[in-house]
Amino acid sequence: TAETESRLYRSLRAAAGAAAHLVALGFPTAVAVLARPGSSLFSWHPLLMALAFSFLMTEALLIFSPETSLLRSFSRKVKVRVHWALQLLALLCALLGLGIITYNKHLNGKAHFVTWHGLTGLLTVLYASGQCAGGVFLLYPKLMKNWTLAKLKLYHATSGLVGYLLGCASLMLGMCSLWFTTTVTSISWYLAMLCPLLTSLVIMNQVSNAYLYRKRSQH
Repeated sequence: TAETESRLYRSLRAAAGAAAHLVALGFPTAVAVLARPGSSLFSWHPLLMALAFSFLMTEALLIFSPETSLLRSFSRKVKVRVHWALQLLALLCALLGLGIITYNKHLNGKAHFVTWHGLTGLLTVLYASGQCAGGVFLLYPKLMKNWTLAKLKLYHATSGLVGYLLGCASLMLGMCSLWFTTTVTSISWYLAMLCPLLTSLVIMNQVSNAYLYRKRSQH
């Protein structure tokens, strides 16, 4: 029946969301074990980027999930504030990670931003900076007098999804780097690649459902 299918769909979404929470925390934990932060200047780069785009940004978006949010019982105002805090922490980690790898390449006399990973990472950090700045208009919608709050939310969610997918792409390209492929081999490498794929699918499903719900509520 339709009711049974609806319950099954909600159960699958809840299971996928729970898996996304585990991956969001598990992936940077695994990266920390591999990189051993503090063993070198470079070792902080993969950890900070994994924290930014796998843990903090994923959790910032999952806060609004009706099935898997860790703050389901809290008001939307609280969720928005926590979302903002997590996104700012993610941006800070990303900026630090970018600064560290740039300085490390400078010390070793290597060229900057010549790989797909480097270029995508730079674009992602710049995009995340702009996305955080754009979020100010949602906190203070009166700054955009000619825009409705509904439109601001829609554009912010859509552009946020693009930024998140850029972050996932940057992580996946990083897993194709020499450091990662020599450290992680065989089936472990494929499992690692699945981590950002899983979280991106969960986030895309969440954003698309929110968009469809908003469209239905307007009619």
